[in-house]
Amino acid sequence: MNLKKYGGYIALLIALILVMISGNQSIRGNVGNGMDIFLGPFVNEWHVPFYILIVVLSAITALYSSIVQKYTIDYRKMQDIQSRMKEFQKEFREAQLSQDEKRIKKLEAKKERVMQEQMEMSKQQFTPMAFIMLLTIPIFFWLLFRLAHDHSQIVMPIIGQSLLASAVLGPVPAWMLWYMMCSLTISQVVRKSLDIGGI
Repeated sequence: MNLKKYGGYIALLIALILVMISGNQSIRGNVGNGMDIFLGPFVNEWHVPFYILIVVLSAITALYSSIVQKYTIDYRKMQDIQSRMKEFQKEFREAQLSQDEKRIKKLEAKKERVMQEQMEMSKQQFTPMAFIMLLTIPIFFWLLFRLAHDHSQIVMPIIGQSLLASAVLGPVPAWMLWYMMCSLTISQVVRKSLDIGGI
């Protein structure tokens, strides 16, 4: 099987399966319970505070997400496509403003190729995302499994002290907000150290 050719479709299939699994409480519970075999001892035996464990898990997430992106996304090619798209949009806007029909027709013929490149760029971004989800969602399921019956607290900037399981930003629970904050911060450091370009 040609992974380069079918990678996007495989990623889409994985993403759809993960979305369906996420909606099934029984599967979530079973996955969470299975993950507890590996992660439970950190809380039960070694008494690692939950907010510290979330920092560690978010660091692991940031590391493997960055590595997956590094080896599945051609950032130089994506930046080149973005640059050509911006140039095309600018040229097309100028042609419309000047009402240059000949130039507009010429650019319309070029539009299909530009749209194809844009689709290719979107596919490049989507493929690693699906594989990252495959690794990240079980961690989330475990956190949901453990924190459903846990009363661990955290002190967060602005928000103050709250239960990790309680909603602090609309429906978003404190643990998820803390996880995202840590993951985004750590991923910046990881991406810089791995010399991964931005999009």
